[in-house]
Amino acid sequence: MIHGKAAMFIGGALFGSAGLRILGSRDAKKVYTHITAAVLRCKDQIVSDVETIQENCADILADAKAINEARAAEEKEKIIEDTAPAPEAKDEISDNA
Repeated sequence: MIHGKAAMFIGGALFGSAGLRILGSRDAKKVYTHITAAVLRCKDQIVSDVETIQENCADILADAKAINEARAAEEKEKIIEDTAPAPEAKDEISDNA
């Protein structure tokens, strides 16, 4: 039983050291470099897309505020027109005086 555990330990150590050599090889480093370069390109594209979306959202927000301001001005104008005396009422007021 001890021999089996020792063999497993030695096998794991050998596999681990071989794995480290493979992971540390020049070819593996080239692969890591290319993968890292691809990730950086993706990050740059994502940042660019996010900036475009933020600019579009700012434009949409500005347009929405302008629409609401114009609508509020129209409503205020309607209220002023509704509260102003009718032309006939002005004539009646001046006739009574």
